[in-house]
Amino acid sequence: MSSGNNSEARFTINVKEGIVELEGKESFVDKHLEKFEEIFKTAVKEAIASGMQQQNIALKAQVALPQEVQEVPQQAPDGQATTAIAAPKPAAAAPAKHTPRVAPTLPPIPVDLKANESKPGLREFYAEKKPQNHYEKTAVFAYYITKFNKQHEVKFGEILSCYEEVNEKKPSVTDIVKNSVRYKGWLEQGSDKFSTRLTISGENYVKFDMPKKDAAA
Repeated sequence: MSSGNNSEARFTINVKEGIVELEGKESFVDKHLEKFEEIFKTAVKEAIASGMQQQNIALKAQVALPQEVQEVPQQAPDGQATTAIAAPKPAAAAPAKHTPRVAPTLPPIPVDLKANESKPGLREFYAEKKPQNHYEKTAVFAYYITKFNKQHEVKFGEILSCYEEVNEKKPSVTDIVKNSVRYKGWLEQGSDKFSTRLTISGENYVKFDMPKKDAAA
């Protein structure tokens, strides 16, 4: 809006852009400046009040939580403090928690590993075959239980009993069997999660290829 006497002064107040223009004699401007400032402040307050109501409606529609909305004081061009609604800052992502894999604890399962009139003992058979690593050891144990004990399948707990019988440190049988199935082909998955079967390849390896010719005597 604008007003004033053309011979003395002209003033313009642009509320939207926050601009006040005064043109005229210095005495006239000094005399009426304070009055113009009051008019301008009143207009700014009304505009802020109207804007805040619209912002409140928008916030309710978005169902913003109280802690997500922050009032940030700002300075209007005429020195009048205004209030703006700051956009909520995205919450920092929580650090990923790594849960260590816990291997199942399997107890040894009793199995006949002693010599009798129809079979050698496991210790003698183990010493004869001279397995060099856990894959060969589990294949020897599976062979012994399958061929000498006439079992169709071998339980993981029975393999642990074999380790105890030959006084060897026990590995994670679950991992050894899984890798033997995948990479060696000497074993295959049994009828349940914790059982295995000797394959033809595993049988041939233990029967004909062990002990290895370069194995220490």
